[in-house]
Amino acid sequence: MRVLLVEDDQPIADSLRRGLVRYGYEVTWVRTGAEALDAGPADMVLLDLGLPDVDGLDVCRELRARGDVPIIVISARADEVDRVVGLEIGADDYVSKPFGVREVIARMRAVARRVRPVADEPAGAPSPDSPAGGRLVIDRRARRVHVDGDELALSPKEYDLLAFLADAPGAALTREQIMEAVWDAHWFGPTKTLDVHIGALRRKLGDAAVVETVRGVGFRLVVAG
Repeated sequence: MRVLLVEDDQPIADSLRRGLVRYGYEVTWVRTGAEALDAGPADMVLLDLGLPDVDGLDVCRELRARGDVPIIVISARADEVDRVVGLEIGADDYVSKPFGVREVIARMRAVARRVRPVADEPAGAPSPDSPAGGRLVIDRRARRVHVDGDELALSPKEYDLLAFLADAPGAALTREQIMEAVWDAHWFGPTKTLDVHIGALRRKLGDAAVVETVRGVGFRLVVAG
């Protein structure tokens, strides 16, 4: 899926772009409304309202007048009026800053399911209720996890962590990638919280799946057959 990211804040754009690329999206990043309107075809638009040249709402209105490309507004404007106006002029969803990469991707998938078949999601993107492999099954629609048919009692962050690791079973993911995806790029708490949640997952998964430590890198999920 080709994503047009319209965002003037470079740190936010860099973080979001890295996350999207990791999930298989092809990202074109522009900083202004003029660049957004001149950009090539896209399958989805992530549009900030605080652009340096024009109001993002005007860009949203023009993009909608040109076609039916899905548009998700990402903005620091949390006022209800801006939300309502954005949705009324054609945005498909509205996400307020600060946000996590996983939240944006979840919103994108939800919008994509409404406007096109799930089959059009990026190659390799996990289906909402697909098995992670072997004895472990992750129901992404319901945010529930089962091992050998029995449901695991996971906290919200434990679920998010497991779901992220299961997106690329066997792949070594860095601590930075995991913290950014699960706890947000702007997390300022102790990174030891990751180790605590990894320990909890290991206890609950038993031998159905192993969260291995990759020395000097991070962690990877190995699912038992």
